[in-house]
Formats: sequence, structure tokens, C-alpha cells
Amino acid sequence: MTGREILILVAILITGALFGSILGTILSPWMPFLGISKTVSWNPSADLDILKYDLHFQVKLNLASIGGLALAVWIHRKIR
Repeated sequence: MTGREILILVAILITGALFGSILGTILSPWMPFLGISKTVSWNPSADLDILKYDLHFQVKLNLASIGGLALAVWIHRKIR
């Protein structure tokens, strides 16, 4: 895979996750299991005396966003 293909894949995956999350939020009053989410976070940090950093990454996944990711992978395979 070239750098351009990887960038396209990442963009499609982010779009699929966002679309699935929005759809899950809209449909959660009728299908409550779509609104249940799990938060995954990663907090790398270091203090190296001359350099100090603290990052926080957080992903909130629900069933609809996972479905959006699966749909995004399927779309990527079809356009490739």
C-alpha cells in the first residue's frame, strides 16, 4: 500500500465510525442497544528532564460505530 492508499483508508474508516456513531445516536430511542458505548483510552506520557509530554487519546465505540467501521472496510475493498 502506498501512502496515499493508507490516507484514503484512514479517512474512510473515520467517516464510517462517525456515520455509525451518529446513526446509533439517532436510533437509540428505538433500539437502546445501539447507544451503549465503551470508552477506550490511552495516555502516554514521559518526563525526560529536558522534554516532558502528556497525550490523551480516547475512542468511544458502540455497536453502530463498529458497524460503520465494517461498512467502511467493505466500501474500501470495493473501490480498490
